[in-house]
Amino acid sequence: MGGDTPVTTSAVLMSTSKHISSKCGDENRAFLNCKRDDPNPEKCLAQGQKVTKCVVSLLRDLHETCPKAMDAFTKCMDYYGNEFELCRKEQADFNKACPI
Repeated sequence: MGGDTPVTTSAVLMSTSKHISSKCGDENRAFLNCKRDDPNPEKCLAQGQKVTKCVVSLLRDLHETCPKAMDAFTKCMDYYGNEFELCRKEQADFNKACPI
């Protein structure tokens, strides 16, 4: 990924999950509907690429807008095994710096 895009770890995805749901929900629903309607994974590649493109774009935007708050939250989530309860302060700081 590019220099301004964080590495897409589980902690990054968990930390930004509400943002992803808000911004990329339509793309994700189209992908899930495709997978539900056709068990052939090849049939849903275009929808999957749209989800990936949306998420990568969002992560890049978030990292440009509020890098310190995002990094602090994702580092906390990584350290504590993605336990939101143990990272509420960092989560609040991130949500304040980058509102949904």
